[in-house]
Amino acid sequence: MKPIYSIIAPVFNEEGILKQFYKRVSDVMNGMGESWELIFVNDGSRDGSLAVIEDLAAVDPHVKYINFARNFGHQTAVTAGIDYATGAAVVLIDTD
Repeated sequence: MKPIYSIIAPVFNEEGILKQFYKRVSDVMNGMGESWELIFVNDGSRDGSLAVIEDLAAVDPHVKYINFARNFGHQTAVTAGIDYATGAAVVLIDTD
């Protein structure tokens, strides 16, 4: 099913907050009862952010991600997320 909402979250070295961020977003979105996807855009993180995102995507089909080989910056990450989104509405949110 095509999601109603696409939530795009650029990530740069935010390993420590990602699980909490995911829980908060998923709690709100599941409570709404509408279809959704959460798209993390890993913008060349050098910490364990990608591993956390991969773990979340492995257990929740709502979670998708794009992984950049290096840091391209916030605006490029947002643009990539918008291009990848399939929802009728796009929500941009920072993870911190």
